[in-house]
Amino acid sequence: MTTEITGNGEPSALAAPSDDAARRPSFPRLHARTQRFTLGTPRAFTVAPDGSRVVFVRSASGTDRTHQLWVLDIPADGTAVERVAADPRALLGDGEERLSAAERARRERSREGGAGVVGYATDAAVELAAFALSGRLFAAELRAGTARELPVPAPVLDPRPSPDGRHIAYVSGGALRVVGAEGEGDRALAEPEAGTVTYGLAEFIAAEEMSRSRGFWWSPESDRLLVARVDDAPVRRWWIADPAHPDREPEQVAYPAAGTPNAEVRLFVLGLDGARTEVVWDRERYPYLARVHWSANGAPLLLVQSRDQRGVLYLAVDPDGGTTRMVHADEDEDWLELFPGVPCWSPSGQLVRIADEGGARVLAVGERPLTGPHLHVRAVLDVTDDSVLISASAGAEAADPELGEVHVYRVNELGVERVSPEPGVHSAVRAGAVTVLVSATLDHAGARIRVLRDGKQTATVASHAQQPGLTPRVTLTEAGARRIPCAVLLPTGYDPASGVRLPVLLDPYGGPHAQRVLASRNAFLTSQWFADQGFAVVVADGRGTPGRSPAWEKAIKGDLTRTLDDQVEALGALAERFPLDLDRVAIRGWSFGGYLSAMAVLRRPDVFHAAVVGAPVTDLRLYDTHYQERYLGDPRTAPEAYRTSSLVADDGLVDPAEPHRPMLVIHGLADDNVVVAHSLRLSSALLAAGRPHEVLPLSGVTHMTPQEQVAENLLLLQVDFLKRALNL
Repeated sequence: MTTEITGNGEPSALAAPSDDAARRPSFPRLHARTQRFTLGTPRAFTVAPDGSRVVFVRSASGTDRTHQLWVLDIPADGTAVERVAADPRALLGDGEERLSAAERARRERSREGGAGVVGYATDAAVELAAFALSGRLFAAELRAGTARELPVPAPVLDPRPSPDGRHIAYVSGGALRVVGAEGEGDRALAEPEAGTVTYGLAEFIAAEEMSRSRGFWWSPESDRLLVARVDDAPVRRWWIADPAHPDREPEQVAYPAAGTPNAEVRLFVLGLDGARTEVVWDRERYPYLARVHWSANGAPLLLVQSRDQRGVLYLAVDPDGGTTRMVHADEDEDWLELFPGVPCWSPSGQLVRIADEGGARVLAVGERPLTGPHLHVRAVLDVTDDSVLISASAGAEAADPELGEVHVYRVNELGVERVSPEPGVHSAVRAGAVTVLVSATLDHAGARIRVLRDGKQTATVASHAQQPGLTPRVTLTEAGARRIPCAVLLPTGYDPASGVRLPVLLDPYGGPHAQRVLASRNAFLTSQWFADQGFAVVVADGRGTPGRSPAWEKAIKGDLTRTLDDQVEALGALAERFPLDLDRVAIRGWSFGGYLSAMAVLRRPDVFHAAVVGAPVTDLRLYDTHYQERYLGDPRTAPEAYRTSSLVADDGLVDPAEPHRPMLVIHGLADDNVVVAHSLRLSSALLAAGRPHEVLPLSGVTHMTPQEQVAENLLLLQVDFLKRALNL
């Protein structure tokens, strides 16, 4: 399947800019200032169960980092109206927002670069919202549209109202605390016994790799909570220094590298009356607390994982005695993925889960699969008496592969109905009869948000996002014998009839949990800007990337170098159909993409002639347990798998090929996810091998690079390096 979207004649490196274009800020500046054109986009939707309102956050413009809390009132008869429920600038008195170290760490784990109300939680009726600003606790009455501060100990983390709206639980100083919704009766329910202990927070591994950002959960009756107790005393300590400020002490980080101890995680039921009961399961065999679900539809539900992630248990909890009983168990010879929205109970008390069965990823309710190989299920969005709302892409046996598309489906025992109408990437939030459908498509910049009642559009939510000023000229296609999903972008002003072959820039992520080939315009803005500098840009999602089939994702088990094989295969196949100059091929990437880029020039210099290597993982023993052991096993028992897939080892470069190629290595010195040691070890090994390269250290920059000037200049410096390296 091939889909092509052509440019709209806007300026490029191959066409003279208009006067209006010359007055616009450059794309790199806009890209940085707008946080990749995400500011001003509505997000974090919550729908009231009675369908009367939708709550969300949104900043005032495409360049404003401060998010406000908004309410969209949607009366059954009449016009929907938006109103501000909480304005951080008014609440803080125009004071500058100050974040605690713990809050900065939480935002780094969630890749949150915004300010203001970036997260909130509500009661069950969606009448009360709680959120933190500058470590202070605020509550908003959503019907009245008023917000107030509650005087509690700071800094406040992750405040969450009880379902009945009478209390708000939060974390401060490692303690799980609770306060009345009017600010009365603040008290600690659990306080840390040591400096390494916290109650109510997700540990590093859960937040970074399991997508579990929470550490406590209210009971449906609002009288008690499930609370995670984390002790990171067993975790090895690393030190992250700021060389630009030698007067500052290094920051201590508890980092569980592959093959080393994790934090100890236990779970307690804490009553508002002070009662405390520990939840018991086989933590020795299943140490990872991956998911917790507590609703009125059944007993508290846990998903716990074995260390090798080949086995999981679904456990129902007796909150009175703390005992657990097994509801379901799964095993897999490679690993078992974790999915948003599951496990949970249906209103009838059946277990809802996503499973790999029969070569497909299916939705199962009870013991019955409700989808088959035509769909690749990604997430459960909502569960009601009559249907399950899911996010899914085309499965291995779909009649129409719908390349790069992700849709919302309503599923029940009668069949499957697609909710999202047009080609694109869609998600949704639903409560009762109201669904908020969020859509990104190739023919429209940014996201469109529609509010549906009983399937019919009743309102829209406006986006204030900045228009990017360019339209990707992208072709979505498949390449090679493996039918690798690819996107090819050509310069806006390029004429195929000219016969000119273009230098090539591969722009992949290429690894797990990140799909780049998507039917969404904003997914290709940066790639198109690079194309408009005179490149043919190729984005390829090889084995290991999500969205196709379990077998496709798990093909990298034990050997991550297969991801490079697929980039090479895709490039060769595309050169037969597109004007690619295979004598001038470069590659760029960040994180896993940086790892892939470095591996490309080190092991396949016959194909790749230059690389931009951003925040790469180079010695895979230095990355975290949950991620790295999933793909390569324990380094103590599978050392060869780590050596084969790593770029550097204790004795230097691993299997470098000749000749050596230009390489620009970029890394933030404050990165606590992929620490700068990865790039320093790579640079040392390159130097020892006599291989010239460039290193760009970014002082004070983490894995996100959120700083505007840094983000803007990084794009410009990469283009300069690529043109020099390829003699353009």
